[in-house]
Amino acid sequence: MRRTPSAVGDRVDAAGAAARSVREGDEVAALARSLRDPDQFAAIYERHFAEVYRYLAGRLGPGIAEDLAAETFLIAFHKRDRFDPALGRVRPWLYGIATNLVGQHRRKETRRYRALARAGRRILDAEESHDDRVADAVTAQRLGRQLAAALAGLGQGDRDVLLLVAISELSHQEVGLALDIPTGTVGSRLSRARRTLREALGANDPTHDLEEGTNG
Repeated sequence: MRRTPSAVGDRVDAAGAAARSVREGDEVAALARSLRDPDQFAAIYERHFAEVYRYLAGRLGPGIAEDLAAETFLIAFHKRDRFDPALGRVRPWLYGIATNLVGQHRRKETRRYRALARAGRRILDAEESHDDRVADAVTAQRLGRQLAAALAGLGQGDRDVLLLVAISELSHQEVGLALDIPTGTVGSRLSRARRTLREALGANDPTHDLEEGTNG
């Protein structure tokens, strides 16, 4: 039985004290310890599952997001021995895995934005559950038809950068680490994506404030 987004949130909000005690600076050490004691990985899962889920739901819809979030952490668990401690942060690494999974569903993502652009509040996918339709309707209301259409028209690389910033509020450096691209490339892709949004929406760029607040 599919869990609703609220159920996912409730589960993650009830994470144990071990997860809450893990600080970003300690996560690399926790990941290293998990090679000897796999249970140590649970703290990283509990700390980051909710935000990775929200990112995936924002891009592909809630119906598939929980499965892909779980797959993100399964991949991370199996590849934890390949994590480069020099990165210094586990969070961008997780988002890189999640974004790669989004890339495997790029047609679904584009279709979703086009459906939102056509329908506005009215969602056309008859196969979605009631909860999914409600979530998509809220998304459509928030984004608006023009923004959804603009997102559908972005190239994959530009969209990845824009939505890592806009949904998950990653810094330019974190986006670079997640996508394994130079920080300068992050900036150029983000500028190009925002220019596309401005052309579609006029002066109203809903990602402007987020971009300014996360470019450290």
